[in-house]
Amino acid sequence: MESIQKKSSDRRVNKGDRIKQIFAFVSMAGFAGSAIFGMVSLFSSGLSSQHQQKPVAAAVSQESLLAAQERGYITVLQREPQNQTALEGLANVRLEMNNAKGAIEPLEKLVKLHPDRADYQALLAQAKGK
Repeated sequence: MESIQKKSSDRRVNKGDRIKQIFAFVSMAGFAGSAIFGMVSLFSSGLSSQHQQKPVAAAVSQESLLAAQERGYITVLQREPQNQTALEGLANVRLEMNNAKGAIEPLEKLVKLHPDRADYQALLAQAKGK
């Protein structure tokens, strides 16, 4: 009789352990699923917002970069009005900014300082629209 009670209690323990294992597995699967879902949502929203903002930021940064370069060349030319590198840079930046009228002054200085340079003369003619 003791052996029958022992077997039935062993079965109860086994069923109890099995239920605990199933519950633990279901709990872990639910947690993992919710964590994965949250991470996927986080990354997909982050990636989509980056793609939407990138072209605007690139356009603004290109314009601001050119403006900063222009200010830098102007600062150098205030100290050294005949600096060839600064004059070239200022003319090129203004041409990139579609400011042909603004590029004429530094190009005229370059032609005066280096009359033998045909490329300066060509750029000046181009800026003047000839």
